[in-house]
Amino acid sequence: MKIKLQRPIVFLDLETTGLSLSQDRIVEIAMLRVAPDGSSQMKRRLVNPERPIPAEVSAIHGITDEMVKDAPIFKQLANEIGQYMENADLGGYNSNRFDWPLLAEEFLRAGLDFDLSGRRLLDVQKIYHQMEPRNLSAAYKFYCDKNLENAHSAETDVTATWEVFQAQLSRYEQLGDSVESVLKMVGEDEIVDFARRMVMENGREVFNFGKHKGKAVEDVLRNEPSYYDWVMKSDFPMHTKQKLTDIFNRTMLKQKNK
Repeated sequence: MKIKLQRPIVFLDLETTGLSLSQDRIVEIAMLRVAPDGSSQMKRRLVNPERPIPAEVSAIHGITDEMVKDAPIFKQLANEIGQYMENADLGGYNSNRFDWPLLAEEFLRAGLDFDLSGRRLLDVQKIYHQMEPRNLSAAYKFYCDKNLENAHSAETDVTATWEVFQAQLSRYEQLGDSVESVLKMVGEDEIVDFARRMVMENGREVFNFGKHKGKAVEDVLRNEPSYYDWVMKSDFPMHTKQKLTDIFNRTMLKQKNK
């Protein structure tokens, strides 16, 4: 194994009912936990999404309502999944924009927090797009010289992601041999919430959408507190609302202490 891990890293792939972070649900989860000594362990679960899987989505990943009708709901798996990711960095393919944000939503719906404190987020797709722009099947062919059979199976995809990442480390010496060196090379997203409705700019949270795009969140909440109420009542992901609430409470506390 070329990469030198200081602690475990968990690679994630999800199959879902669709692509909406706030509305769709997980139907399959696969996690590959890689230890610093190079050993790895796979955890795969089917999940009952408590709603029908659209036929056009089943046609992509092959998971039907019948296959998940007796599977546990996410809330029943949440503690097991959380424990599997303990003390680990997090990785995947396009995972920073979809898999981890959607998983965070599922945890919040289950009444559990999804704490990113001290974790590094390594998205293999970012390396690929920077070095050789294309998709996972093409990446697998390009880096591993193999065809990706049974693509859109979570277990197949997450295993392929790990293989692609290892091949990238061998091909690009400039990536180094640690999570830290890779992220230094390809850049690390400075986000506030997974849906990227807020980002960090010059050490401050800034709105990344709508009429207040580019404005400091604290300034907007201080001058227009009703905007907070609008967001909380609108169709935004729960993680976005949670982070905005943290900033809102901090802002109100500062005003009170003045």
